[in-house]
Amino acid sequence: MACLVAPLRCTSSHSHLTLSFSISKPPIGFGAKLSSNAAVPTSRLVRNSMSQPAAEANSDTSKSETPPDVLVQYVVLRRDLIDTWPTGSVVTQGCHASVSAIWSHKDDPHTLQYCSPENIDSMHKVTLEVKGEPQILNLSEKLTAGGIAHKLWIEQPENYPTCLATKPYPKSVVSAYFKKLKLCK
Repeated sequence: MACLVAPLRCTSSHSHLTLSFSISKPPIGFGAKLSSNAAVPTSRLVRNSMSQPAAEANSDTSKSETPPDVLVQYVVLRRDLIDTWPTGSVVTQGCHASVSAIWSHKDDPHTLQYCSPENIDSMHKVTLEVKGEPQILNLSEKLTAGGIAHKLWIEQPENYPTCLATKPYPKSVVSAYFKKLKLCK
């Protein structure tokens, strides 16, 4: 859902960011009509770190509720290329694979939900690494055997398999395929 926000105050330190804002205009163009006397919500966002789950940052969340299974897209890069190619080139390869995996599955219910207007600004991606070409090919084979839709990006004209990305899946469905891989740093 699109809306305009007007920042009221922003403070930051090395470990956290606090941003207070209010929504200044109702959503436009998504078919929802608000009455002219509808209350304009005011919200407060407190973010302690990029790795902190949103539920921990929101003190209003009930501890007894089970959070929904988050949709996630996994991107896997080759460490040998990270160490030898310019950083921007490796990032570009990951972007190619990610966009290709999403576009190839643009009508899939999980992809539609992942890219929906209400979720577009809160996508979850996990970027991991493997040692080199044999490992990325092996991972692609395991994903294919497990029925996990993904894109193995083959850079042309060199014909190098550089990375892969899954289509969006509930984390519980795909996380086991990636549990032995390291986060890309």
